[in-house]
Amino acid sequence: MKYSIIIPIYNRPDEIDELLQTLTQQTYTKPYEVVVVEDGSSIPCEHIITKYQNKLNISYFFKPNSGPGDSRNYGMQNATGDYFIIFDSDCLIPAHYLQTVDDFLNQQFVHCFGGPDAAHPSFTTIQKAINHTMTSFLTTGGVRGGSEKIDKFQPRSFNMGISKTAFELTNGFGKIHPGEDPDLSIRLWNLGYDTKLIPQAYVYHKRRIDIQKFYKQVNKFGKARPILDAWYPKYKKITYWFPSLYLIQLVISMLLLLIKINDLLLINFLYLFLVGIEGAIKNKSLKIGLLSIYTTIIQFYGYGIGFLKSFYLIHLLKKDPKKALPEMFFK
Repeated sequence: MKYSIIIPIYNRPDEIDELLQTLTQQTYTKPYEVVVVEDGSSIPCEHIITKYQNKLNISYFFKPNSGPGDSRNYGMQNATGDYFIIFDSDCLIPAHYLQTVDDFLNQQFVHCFGGPDAAHPSFTTIQKAINHTMTSFLTTGGVRGGSEKIDKFQPRSFNMGISKTAFELTNGFGKIHPGEDPDLSIRLWNLGYDTKLIPQAYVYHKRRIDIQKFYKQVNKFGKARPILDAWYPKYKKITYWFPSLYLIQLVISMLLLLIKINDLLLINFLYLFLVGIEGAIKNKSLKIGLLSIYTTIIQFYGYGIGFLKSFYLIHLLKKDPKKALPEMFFK
C-alpha cells in the first residue's frame, strides 16, 4: 500500500509546521505522500510547506472555504495513494505511528480505522486538563480514550484512515460539522465495511487551547448527535444522553436541597472529586487535577445543553436539521 496523509488546515500555519516536523521523524521507511489542503485561509501556510519540500513528498492545494470534511475529500481526490490517513492540523504524530498502522493493516486489513489521542508533555495545563476530560473513562471521553468496542469503533477525523476503495464508494465526508466522522462510519457499516480501533496508533491532539473555544466545540458535538440519531436510528445509544441526564439530575439535586435532602448532591461532589484525583494522578499535577474538574463540568454542560436543544428541535418539533441548526452544516 501507498499511504497518502491528508491534512486540512484553516488559519493555523504554526500548527502545520509542528505537525510536519513530526512527520519527518517517522520510523516508517517506505515512500508516502503528504497532501495539505488550505481551506480558504486568510493566514495561509504555503511558506511553511516550502520548508519541507526537500524533507517530505508534499503537495499543497488552496481552495475556497467549504469546511474540513469537504477539504479532506478534496485532498483524497488529489492524492496518489491507495490508503488515506487523515490528521487535524493541531496534532503531533509519534515517530512509530505509520509503522504501527502499516503493521496492523498488513496483519488484519480493514478499510477504515481510527486511533486514540493523548496529551504531549509540551501541552499547557489547560490543554492537558481538556485532554483528560476528553479521554478519561470517568467521562464521555472514554470513547476517544480507546474504550469503545474495537470491532465497532467510530473513528474520529483528527486521526483516522480510509482506503481509496471505501472513499470512492461513500464519496467521503458529508457537509455536517462536527459529526462528519460518525456519519461516515455509519455509512461504511451500512455498506458492509468494518471499522476498527488501532490502540497504539495514537496522536497528540492539542484540541482547543482555552475554555471558551472548548465549550463551543463540545456544544456543537452535543448538537450533532440527535441529528445523526434521526438519520440513523438503528445506531442510537442511551449513552449519548449521559451528559444531558447528568445536568438534569444535578438540577434535581439542587432542588432537593430546598427540602434538606443532600444525598444526591454529595454523590455529585464525590464523582467530581474522583475525576480530579484521576486527573492529578495521571498527569502528576494537582493543578491539572483541579482544572480537570472544571473542564469536565464545561464538557457536560456544553454537550448536554447542545444535545437537549438539538433533540427538542429535531425529534420533538420534527424540524429539518439544516433549517433548525444551520450552524452545523457547510454549504
